[in-house]
Amino acid sequence: MNLSLTERPIATIDRAPARDVAELYRLHGQKVERWAGWLGGPLLDVEDLVQEVFLTAHRLYPKFRGECQVTTWLYRLTANVVRHRRRSERFRRWLGGSAEDVAGHLSTPSRQGPVEDLERKQATLLCYEALDRLSEKERALIVLFELEERTGQEIAALTGRKLATVWVDLHRARKRFSLELSRLDKGGNT
Repeated sequence: MNLSLTERPIATIDRAPARDVAELYRLHGQKVERWAGWLGGPLLDVEDLVQEVFLTAHRLYPKFRGECQVTTWLYRLTANVVRHRRRSERFRRWLGGSAEDVAGHLSTPSRQGPVEDLERKQATLLCYEALDRLSEKERALIVLFELEERTGQEIAALTGRKLATVWVDLHRARKRFSLELSRLDKGGNT
């Protein structure tokens, strides 16, 4: 009897890791891409992040014991890859100038006029700058709840925290995000 990856735990799959990681990608690639995009922000290359996540998954695949769901494992891999890349990029941006200096030349496809494009770009940069001022834990909670629209139960399962802890930490993260956003909106760099 041959069961697909969705019908059996990944820990029981030990014959052909390359094929099964490809199946993992097929089943969860879009989810990982969304997580990487939200967690990484506009300055990181999402395709590179996704590739790195699945390369890491391929390397760590034999050690995965199936103690958690595959999506939880992939989320944690994604969060770690993004956190490492953001650290590297933060150092690179510091050496290369401001975020506008580094990414100001990048354009996004849009059907709006130039004024709307500029306002949207400024709002996005402001939002991600406020997210950059949060800890990795706070940033992940904001991204999962506000942008990914995950429930508290889903966040608890993905992050391995208790539900009550998720709600308390999310409340604090949202409060800190609002504070940082208002500071930036007023032009303060504190």
